[in-house]
Amino acid sequence: QVQLVESGGGLVQAGGSLRLSCAASGRSFSSYAMGWFRQGPGKEREFVVAINWSGSSTLYVDSVKGRFTISRDNAKNTVYLQMNSLKPEDTAVYYCAADRRTAGRVVVRTSGSYDYWGQGTQVTVSS
Repeated sequence: QVQLVESGGGLVQAGGSLRLSCAASGRSFSSYAMGWFRQGPGKEREFVVAINWSGSSTLYVDSVKGRFTISRDNAKNTVYLQMNSLKPEDTAVYYCAADRRTAGRVVVRTSGSYDYWGQGTQVTVSS
């Protein structure tokens, strides 16, 4: 069982930056692939980015490439999402999720592949 707690959301002007963190409980964090998803107002939840257990493999949705960076610190059981050049369309609740299926080796964008989810953190980008 893994519990995930996101933090770092807030209100920022367009062009600004935020860094989200997702702290995981449990002893097996390094065996999970981790992902970030988001759900904007009136929209379905969508994939943003994922990272494998070692950080050697990442997968980004096209709309955030070059602006967002995912990283992880297995010693701290934490995954990060650095968000730069934020746009109003990035406004959403951001969720982190853990995928245990492949011992963290493979990154996927399918939400159904993730076993554990955090409660979400709100990111609001004003124009």
